[in-house]
Amino acid sequence: MKRALFFLVAFTLSQLLSVNQFVFAEPAVAANFTLKDMSGNKHQLSSYKGKWVLVNYWATWCPPCLEEVPDLVNLYDHRKQKDLMVIGVVFDYKDVKEVNEYVDDMLMSYPIVLGDDSVTAQIGSAEVMPTTFIYNPQGVLVKIKRGLITREYIERMIAGKK
Repeated sequence: MKRALFFLVAFTLSQLLSVNQFVFAEPAVAANFTLKDMSGNKHQLSSYKGKWVLVNYWATWCPPCLEEVPDLVNLYDHRKQKDLMVIGVVFDYKDVKEVNEYVDDMLMSYPIVLGDDSVTAQIGSAEVMPTTFIYNPQGVLVKIKRGLITREYIERMIAGKK
């Protein structure tokens, strides 16, 4: 009986430990992307080491996007020299004039990128607007927040309370 139990345990362990049974996750590594904003400036994630980076996907027709802009502007204006970078990426817009008017009306002080397939290939797609990709100061994607994001939510992330 003991011998049969031993072989059963040994067989089970060998099955559990076989390489084909487990998919080991890669350790989190810093990502990198390069985005060109509407002013022609390039933004590379690796250039913002030491800062939290928010890449916020939005659209001009999106009410929650409109609602979150004041919080993003306020955070960016107060923390850009210290520990935060915000990059807005607009999708599903009519033309560049429409985007410029929206950016001016909303006093958006952070860089704005015109979204396209090259952006989603580097960062990811979004099924809902707004969607915010949050990278920690080491450049590792730590959260994808779908829907409205608030100043309080971001500050809690930065403080390590989320």
